[in-house]
Amino acid sequence: MSIELRPVTRENWRDAISLKVQEDQQSYVPAVAVSLAKIYIKPDGDEVVYLPFAIYSEGTMVGFMMHAYVESTRDMYWINGFLIDATEQKKGYGGAALDLMMSWIINKFPQCKEIRLTVHQDNKSAKAFYQKRGFAETGTWFGEEEVLVHRIQEKIR
Repeated sequence: MSIELRPVTRENWRDAISLKVQEDQQSYVPAVAVSLAKIYIKPDGDEVVYLPFAIYSEGTMVGFMMHAYVESTRDMYWINGFLIDATEQKKGYGGAALDLMMSWIINKFPQCKEIRLTVHQDNKSAKAFYQKRGFAETGTWFGEEEVLVHRIQEKIR
């Protein structure tokens, strides 16, 4: 399986906003349009940088994820809005894309000591998915979303 992360640009944003999760997952992850709006609105503060990526397999867009970070810190590296289109789920794209994004963050930001994300309290399968990949509970919540953290080991750099 060949997975590629490409920036969301003026050439592919329409394809990105057409991505949809299954109906029963819609309350767990924001629509791509909402994630893209964060780039302009900056709801998490002016110092936060947002980088949106489309997930491609064999030239077809299959998903979306966004990286948000505050470069001057060691622990403010986030993965947001991660989704695989409903028609492309259960094909291994999610795990491959998450691994690729984590490697990209670690290589681009050598000062990064941990990567964080949130998962909706009712999204048990997503929480298990992240925990299987080394994310752990922090005890911190944002409303109905629990913060999970993946601490970067020096040996994987």
